[in-house]
Amino acid sequence: MIAGGGIGGLAMALTLHQIGVNCVVFESVRSLKPLGVGINLQPNAVRELQDLGLDATALDSVGVPAREWALVGLNGNDIYAEPRGLEAGYAWPQYAVHRGDFHMLLYRTVIARLGPDAVQTGRRVTGYRNTADGQVIARFEDGTEEAGAMLIGADGIHSAVRATMHPAQPPIHWGGAVMWRGVTRAKPIRTGSSFVGLGTHRHRMVIYPISHPDADGMALINWIAEVTYDDPAAHETTGWFRQVGIDDFRHHFDGWRYDWLDVPALLDGAEIAYENPMIDRDPIGTWRDGNVVLMGDAAHAMYPTGSNGASQAIIDARVLGAKLVEHGLTTAALAAYDETLCGPVSALILRNRGAGPFGLLNLVDDRCGGAFDDIDAVIPPEERAAFMAGYKAAAGFAIETLNAAPRTIAEGARVAQRPPIA
Repeated sequence: MIAGGGIGGLAMALTLHQIGVNCVVFESVRSLKPLGVGINLQPNAVRELQDLGLDATALDSVGVPAREWALVGLNGNDIYAEPRGLEAGYAWPQYAVHRGDFHMLLYRTVIARLGPDAVQTGRRVTGYRNTADGQVIARFEDGTEEAGAMLIGADGIHSAVRATMHPAQPPIHWGGAVMWRGVTRAKPIRTGSSFVGLGTHRHRMVIYPISHPDADGMALINWIAEVTYDDPAAHETTGWFRQVGIDDFRHHFDGWRYDWLDVPALLDGAEIAYENPMIDRDPIGTWRDGNVVLMGDAAHAMYPTGSNGASQAIIDARVLGAKLVEHGLTTAALAAYDETLCGPVSALILRNRGAGPFGLLNLVDDRCGGAFDDIDAVIPPEERAAFMAGYKAAAGFAIETLNAAPRTIAEGARVAQRPPIA
């Protein structure tokens, strides 16, 4: 049983089907719709998607391969830039995709492969209990229950499965950053498929295309406008991904005009914008309780500074699938998954909370106040390269390591089914 039909839950369903495990996804909403704006899929996640049979044609239908990742100072000068995906030497591309369109691609694929009853909507899991005979009982909002061999909690940052597993967990953590998100049809900048972080560590824009250019050279440009408040109480944050007007935040970016980008015009070109606080959860000591395990945001909700939240959810699904192949449908498989990922990914949560790869902006701010003419005089090239290499290694997509790694799940691998409970 999979609680949650988001990106992680659907990737888990496709993985279980691939390795021969029957499953059902319980999704709380009554109708899945293409929600959200842009996200990035790192090469380690694209590799797993391709192993699931989602090829370049499928991914190109919902996004575009990324070619560059760049940090630019508030005065418009480059701090750091590097190629990404295939152009960086990876064996797999990095993709920038429309989250909602990618989600629907996964959903259609699940229904096509597993059947129309594989995803049951309008069924919110509110808790569970492990039984003495090796099963787990999932409880639903309407008072009904379902029994299964395992329950995988993929129910997001507000996970009821996690709350049952860790009832004393702290509340959601917010450090004062507010994000406004939107999409504008405009001409792509720099390479034509660049991920650009512009500004300072407390006041920045993130900009990248999520579609191939049309005949007129215009593409859908995803943007995130971000401000960090010193006093979290100074900004009301009760809304979660709520719609707001452009004028509500545009003033923070007045004057951000360069010969290669007009930020106010980019913001004004959006038809709609959404606001949400940048939040995460404190790491927990384990993602497992008996025959129940967590994955995705339910396990490790993290700041999006590393652009790897969705990627890690996909990796979770594949690593869990590999452990099930190795150990069968047993608690040993869940324990092995927990031991493999919980510690390293918990460290990644804290690294992202500390600005992740955007930490270079912190260094620039500390050393020169954010304005510079020669970045090499502020942060030597070797220091910048070492900083980024450290983040890639922590996030699991160091080039040499990833390219040399064997498949997470061997082609044709299947799980030996556990005998039915008597």
